[in-house]
Amino acid sequence: MTTAVFLGFIVYSLYLAIRSGRGRGAQSMHDFFVASRQFGAFLVFFLAAGEIYSIGTMVGFPGGIYAKGPTYGVWFLGYILLAYPLGYFLGPKIWHAGARYNAITLPDLFKGHYGNRALELIVAASSILFLLPWGQLQFTGLVAALKGLGWDFDPMYLVMISAALAFTYIAISGVRASAYIAILKDILMVVAIVATGVAVGWKAGVGDVFHAASVQVSNQMSETQLRFSMSTMLFQALGFYVMPFAVQNFFTAKSANTIRRTQVAMPLYMLMYPFLVLASYYAISQNLQLASPNEAFFAAAVRLLPGWLLGLVAAGAALSGLLVLAGICLAIGPIVTRNLLPGLPEPRQKQGAKVVIVIYLVLSIAMTLATPNLMLTLINTTYYGVTQFFPGVMAILFSLKVRPLAIALGIVTGQLLAIALYVQQADFGGFNLGLISLGVNLLVTALVHYAPRLDRVQAA
Repeated sequence: MTTAVFLGFIVYSLYLAIRSGRGRGAQSMHDFFVASRQFGAFLVFFLAAGEIYSIGTMVGFPGGIYAKGPTYGVWFLGYILLAYPLGYFLGPKIWHAGARYNAITLPDLFKGHYGNRALELIVAASSILFLLPWGQLQFTGLVAALKGLGWDFDPMYLVMISAALAFTYIAISGVRASAYIAILKDILMVVAIVATGVAVGWKAGVGDVFHAASVQVSNQMSETQLRFSMSTMLFQALGFYVMPFAVQNFFTAKSANTIRRTQVAMPLYMLMYPFLVLASYYAISQNLQLASPNEAFFAAAVRLLPGWLLGLVAAGAALSGLLVLAGICLAIGPIVTRNLLPGLPEPRQKQGAKVVIVIYLVLSIAMTLATPNLMLTLINTTYYGVTQFFPGVMAILFSLKVRPLAIALGIVTGQLLAIALYVQQADFGGFNLGLISLGVNLLVTALVHYAPRLDRVQAA
């Protein structure tokens, strides 16, 4: 029954993808990647939520709590909530900038505002580099979800099937397919999470689960943990809406006000997190010996839910990962064909992007199989690099005249420093390494931008 329900929803998702492209004929580059800027609030809402509440929500968040205690998940909740007010004010500005420069990708904004080829290349290349862990995050979650539900297949087959499905969604009608599937995915994901949390409370008791878990893990934060949580909330909230695929999602809206309306309702999704915490605590309280912490949520689901509902949980988890994979691919494809290879004529850009997408999926598969990681580690790694775009994006949105060299050196310095500190496991008393690197990024940007002016002042 579990497999039948799961396959039924996957087939239905393919039907939705096909339906999304009906009556449109051959899609232009802009329609394939940003829906010709025609989406209303309904589709933009589900498309954006589909990218935010991904497989990391069902797998990474409970896995982090299971592996490192409940306090480890505090920053995960905090940075998303802190990002929403930023999105309300910055999202419309991103939309206006995209319309002004006829942008499809994040590097298009840098190209349009700064007019500097080297800066465009830096943003394009580093976008691709730091989105590789995000693709690995989705594959890792998909493998953990399906294995946690008792499907003992070789991970190689699982990730290859997942990659094929993600590419199929994209090939049918691009971002329109993602938007339609996002509606189904969100319904399944919320039902799966709430059903599992309710089952824990009904069969094990909320108080009993919390008490049993508190015996094994501490609910108190040390000063170091508090500094990490607070600094990570700030750092990742700043990077939330400069993710290349998040920027591209804003470009699909038909107006700036459309984006404001979606941001107002987005925090409602946070109501499902208490149910995820319950599932995580259940796994801790029952002393479940898991092959990976990433299986914590599904361990609770398998023990407490009937077979047909497990099929729904599996479908919700799979579509959560597949949809984000599709979104990443829709961001990376045009970055290569428009920004790294600008000489391609537009009719060939879409076909070239599909080739790039296949290559990206293969690389993500290789990383998943070669270097499995705790999912929250992968989330941090991507943010280390992507959030360094924040100063440059703010200059674009507020039409500030900043030297392209200053922005470029700031980005490169911040990214290299973040990776170096991460590799060396540097400790700054718990402060997020990326936030420290962002501070250095801003310092370098300011020094390089104002250096010529200082020289002129001294000469006078």
